[in-house]
Amino acid sequence: MITRRRVLGSLAISAMLPSRGFARVAPQRSEIREPLAKHFTDAGTDGTFVGYKVDDYLVIASDTDRSGEAKLPASTFKIPNSVIALETGVVGDPDKDVFKWDGTVRIIEAWNRDHTLRSAIAASAVPVYQEIARRIGAERMQKYLDLFEYGNRNIGGGIDQFWLTGDLRIDPVQQVDFVDRLRRGALPVSKRSQELVSDILPVTKVGDSVIRAKSGLLGAEIGKPSLGWLVGWAEKGDARTVFALNLDVREPRHIADRMALSQACLADIGAI
Repeated sequence: MITRRRVLGSLAISAMLPSRGFARVAPQRSEIREPLAKHFTDAGTDGTFVGYKVDDYLVIASDTDRSGEAKLPASTFKIPNSVIALETGVVGDPDKDVFKWDGTVRIIEAWNRDHTLRSAIAASAVPVYQEIARRIGAERMQKYLDLFEYGNRNIGGGIDQFWLTGDLRIDPVQQVDFVDRLRRGALPVSKRSQELVSDILPVTKVGDSVIRAKSGLLGAEIGKPSLGWLVGWAEKGDARTVFALNLDVREPRHIADRMALSQACLADIGAI
């Protein structure tokens, strides 16, 4: 089992990737690349980037501190929430099962309509995923977060709020670990659930590369964003790079900067 340790010092990201179920055919390496941090400074904010170059067994981080700081996952939790929904049967088909709009007009227009799981993750529809969490229930939710070893596994603060305003916390390296297991189909659930969630993740094309990723925005549901996430993986030919980025949202433009800065960091490490 992998023990989580905070990132300390140059080249000292703890050896936690490759992770569970990985064929350890080569020693994993880690590097701090401080020039990556300049992207955040140039954008007028603070943030962190962690990338795992799968074929190189290499973890790269932009810094030694924030890359190990645990924060609320916000809507990046829609990834495990989707897996659990499919695994428990709360959602049978991500394209056919419909969640009816409750008629409450919310600040984000795309939330004010019916959704399938696929359209809900694309629109990052918080109300849909809150309903999914309520249907899953606390007992099953806790069971799966324990199985996934997801962050601190704490669902305190309400079954439909724990990832938004409650007690759940996860750091960027843990995000990379979880997403890498999903990508490989190595989570302790059915292959079907993992493959379907990988398939519904929003896709961005960059030249001949593809980024499959889920964003997160703390405070989005009340119109006061403060923290932004982007987690997922990049595909360039046969190469894969799993990554997690978070940043402080100090200005509205920093919302779009999540993808722009992720692409800049991925390009710097040769992932796209």
